[in-house]
Amino acid sequence: MNAVAKTENRSGMLLVIRDVIKENKGVSLGIAVAVVGAVVCALLPPLVLERVIDLLTEGNGIPYSLAIAYFVLMALTSLLDSARESLLVVFGQKITHGLRTTLSEKLTRLPADTFVKQEPGAVVSRFVNDVDTVETLFTSGIISMFSDACKVISIFAILFIKNRGLALVLLLVVPFIFLFTRRVQKRMLAAQISNRVAVGKVTNHVPETIRCIRTVHSLHKEKYMRDVYDKHIQDSYDAVEKTNFYDSVYSPVILVINAVVVAVVMLLSATGNPRIQTFFGMSVGTAVAVINYISTVFAPLESIGMEIQTIQSAVAGVHRINEFLSLEERYETDESMDLEELMESGRPCVELKDVTFGYDRDRKVLNHLSFTVETGEQVTLSGRTGAGKSTIFKLLLGQYRADAGEVLLYGRDASLLPDHIRRKFFGYVEQNFKMVPGTVLDQITLFDTSISREMAKNAAMTVGLHDTIEKLEEGYDTPCTSSLFSQGQWQLLSIVRAIASQPKLLLLDEITANLDAETEQTVLEALQKACKNRTVISISHRLYRHSGGREITI
Repeated sequence: MNAVAKTENRSGMLLVIRDVIKENKGVSLGIAVAVVGAVVCALLPPLVLERVIDLLTEGNGIPYSLAIAYFVLMALTSLLDSARESLLVVFGQKITHGLRTTLSEKLTRLPADTFVKQEPGAVVSRFVNDVDTVETLFTSGIISMFSDACKVISIFAILFIKNRGLALVLLLVVPFIFLFTRRVQKRMLAAQISNRVAVGKVTNHVPETIRCIRTVHSLHKEKYMRDVYDKHIQDSYDAVEKTNFYDSVYSPVILVINAVVVAVVMLLSATGNPRIQTFFGMSVGTAVAVINYISTVFAPLESIGMEIQTIQSAVAGVHRINEFLSLEERYETDESMDLEELMESGRPCVELKDVTFGYDRDRKVLNHLSFTVETGEQVTLSGRTGAGKSTIFKLLLGQYRADAGEVLLYGRDASLLPDHIRRKFFGYVEQNFKMVPGTVLDQITLFDTSISREMAKNAAMTVGLHDTIEKLEEGYDTPCTSSLFSQGQWQLLSIVRAIASQPKLLLLDEITANLDAETEQTVLEALQKACKNRTVISISHRLYRHSGGREITI
């Protein structure tokens, strides 16, 4: 069977968002209704107020229905705005859940070399920072900007009907207001980023100074450290001052522009010139409504500026997420493979045929390596540091594929071994125990439901760790901490983990390298029991001498 690397885009971000919308049709519909309803309801109160003022100026009474309608519309606008915000938060959380689920699924399908080529922090940032920016894209980005844009366009449409002159004046003024808003927002953002950088330096400087306090005292660098600290504090102060300055300047400027526009329009509407009246003439009620609309149009403009900033930040996050989701995946495994059928093939347990492999193109770790391990045989790999002994284990475990040659398990490509067989086929003991969150039992089973409590206990009995575990406060259900066992006991627990699933092939990677002589002897005796009736490949001269198995020089 030819293995083909998968690079499907079925889990691309747009498809994730589409699936979330499909699965949450009620929330999506609710957002649409709330957005449209809030925009419409926000436009109606000034029109109702216009009618009320015109009736009063004509000496007529005000119908109760108009008064009630005004207050009902105001309340409904607030309710719809609140509903929109609440539904956007829920929708954003659904998007976050969908993206992180998709990223986690993608993570399980990536080959081991992906994590060699990428820094762990870069991978983590996809799950945290980038997903958070995408959530913000929906909670206070695209939809909010669409709502604000609809509000601005609708206000302009009403103003054009009510007072064409005012609409034209605003069309001239609004672009300058928007540019001014964006300029202020960009400067404020830059100042806020500078402040965060400075605060980060301050936060880092204090523990760094304390950690190196003896060196600081011995070299008489107290003044230098104090000056560096003062500089970081001053940088933070300057950045905050810039933020406060732009914040304090922006609102008065907008209020002045607002007042100037209103004053100009009112003066023009009061002139007796028929031509000017054609553009600016209006009733008292219309004047009140117009003033309301002018005051309302500036707030969405400010919001749109911030929303554009949010969208720009989110676009970078979307690009990084899509980049991660498009990474080449592991080779397709043969899911039809059966363990018993595999072992009855009559082929050797392990075969390496003319294998060449390197982690990069320019440096080959293994060159034309060949050897065979029969079922039940115990073999020790020896060779200089960097010869590729641990690399052989990675090839057998299917974490990497050979650049040339074949790595076979009972005649089948090791990289094609499906996940449901791997845990039953392999037992892998590393130099240091890798603890997972959970109980002692969880450390052994790794949450594999096919490994029962009895199987875990039998494995612990095999290596002589059962009594130690039973003496713990909650036995096998004791929450695991780094101080729970000694170094030797941790290594015994790693052997328990490896043999709990009753594997056919046991891989031992220098597991006694960090142990003292007495503890090493205990571990070696436990290994002798664990290796019984199993095929074993180990990396350690001491294990070789103890087991009396065959040695293969790499």
